[in-house]
Amino acid sequence: MLDLIKKHLADYSASKWNDYKAVLASDVTYEEMPTRQRVKGVEEYLKSVQRWKTTFPDLKATVKSGFVSGDKVVVEVEWEGTQSGPFSGPFGPIAATNKRGSINAVLLFTIKNGKIIESRHYFDLLSVLMQLGIAPMATVAQPVAKAGAPLPGH
Repeated sequence: MLDLIKKHLADYSASKWNDYKAVLASDVTYEEMPTRQRVKGVEEYLKSVQRWKTTFPDLKATVKSGFVSGDKVVVEVEWEGTQSGPFSGPFGPIAATNKRGSINAVLLFTIKNGKIIESRHYFDLLSVLMQLGIAPMATVAQPVAKAGAPLPGH
């Protein structure tokens, strides 16, 4: 089953959409945790994941590790790509930055009868936005305390 997922992600990277969707069950569910998007059905799944290829046409998944437990497959991937297309965000489309970025992600798949029936995608969206220069730093830098000095608030 791990080989099925590796091929599935390779087909995504190569934009081989017929091969990519061939392993999806007709009632497949896709859930993208950081965007809170949840879709059901092959065509909706495909539309949901293709939007990332519109933003990052060269987007590629590299499987770093993975394991199988029962009907579950878990893979850690590194996504790499260049934002040469518009980014569709909560505040409207953002023009291409032509910046390259990479993030690590975890995908959890459920397989039944050789088909993907469920996929959950976990990744750090803020890191993506920061690498593209779309989001400012999430935290304000604090001054470094001198050795032996109490930390602020202590």
